[in-house]
Amino acid sequence: MDKKSSTGLRGRIAGALVAASLALGTTGLLVSMPAAALDLSSLTQSDASAGVKAALEKGAETAVASLGKADGFLGNPDVKIPLPSSLQKMEKAAKLMGKQKDFEALQTNMNRAAEAAVVEAKPLLLNAIKGMSVSDAKGILSDGDDSVTKFFREKTSKDMFNKFLPIVTQYTSKLGLAQQYNSLAGQASKLGVIKSDDAKIENYVTNKTMDGLYKMIAAEEKTIRQDPVGTGSAILKKVFAK
Repeated sequence: MDKKSSTGLRGRIAGALVAASLALGTTGLLVSMPAAALDLSSLTQSDASAGVKAALEKGAETAVASLGKADGFLGNPDVKIPLPSSLQKMEKAAKLMGKQKDFEALQTNMNRAAEAAVVEAKPLLLNAIKGMSVSDAKGILSDGDDSVTKFFREKTSKDMFNKFLPIVTQYTSKLGLAQQYNSLAGQASKLGVIKSDDAKIENYVTNKTMDGLYKMIAAEEKTIRQDPVGTGSAILKKVFAK
């Protein structure tokens, strides 16, 4: 997405949240706008809830699109998935033994798995938005700066893990180093040295993929809250006008 399109998207999302905030009576969270700047006489709670849903849909689509492509994870230092800490320690010795390429291949493979899997998040996120109630919308506007991210985590994390895991496994199972990690980490987990969630490389990558997605959604949310007015339309019916 180019800079101009991204700015326009954020502005439309911001406009929706401002209008919805006023309609739902939660203006304290967002920067206020002069009453004369908005014509909200016909804006109902149902309209406001629909506006929040539309805004979140755009944000979710943006996050998935930015990650679900080549180098979406691997080329983004904010979400790039590192090797598990135990493998990072082994990598140092591998350099001396001339086997660093195996570790580099695994990290690339891990991030490619994330890029392939994250595409499956879109329908889950959209379903969560479709099922949003007026109460959910109020919560998003009044429960804190990370309420959007918390909403998505609560509604989608379990199903998302189950969707991502088989795809990630297809990628990681191809490399011997991944199998070696699973063997060693499994033993270490029994001793309490490694968290059980990270005892298998596929679980580790799946969790990191989800973390990356929610982080991107959080970044969009932060932008909206820092600039709620932006270039958004003043009237809800014009918020998503092209």
